Amino acid sequence: MGLTSVAETEALLRERLIPIEEYRAHRDGEAFLSEWLTVDQTMIDRFAVATHDHQFIHVDPERARAETPYGGTIAHGFLTLSLLSTLAYDALPGIEGARMGINYGFERVRFLSPVRSGAMVRGRFRMIGLTERAVSVQTSWDAAVEIKDAAKPALTAEWITLTLMEPPA
Repeated sequence: MGLTSVAETEALLRERLIPIEEYRAHRDGEAFLSEWLTVDQTMIDRFAVATHDHQFIHVDPERARAETPYGGTIAHGFLTLSLLSTLAYDALPGIEGARMGINYGFERVRFLSPVRSGAMVRGRFRMIGLTERAVSVQTSWDAAVEIKDAAKPALTAEWITLTLMEPPA
């Protein structure tokens, strides 16, 4: 993690491209894990500005410490959900011949534990479904955002992604 530019991200993704046959073999296989990522107060504050969600449990450390059971501020649930993209970039292989990836949707999103400011999270992804079409591959992932040293994940979801492929020659 810690990529600083679009070029660095694209270079990393190119390094992890695999043939579709190898990609298929991951269905119902082992989970992919991202590196740990720190969710700090700056990240939480920026998300609050972007979404206009300035509820005190996210942006006021003193009040959150005094008035909540969390001991301080916590990340927005939707911030945690949005981190799946960067965690996936860190963990998942791409498919050779892919033009682009698209978020297609979610099933059964559940927010199970709060992410406290300063906590470290990582993504856990296991491929549970794969549908191939002429110019796309739809993949379903059993996805979780885990919190370092916590018994329960921050969230779980079935995440559906769509990879648009180069047309066959």
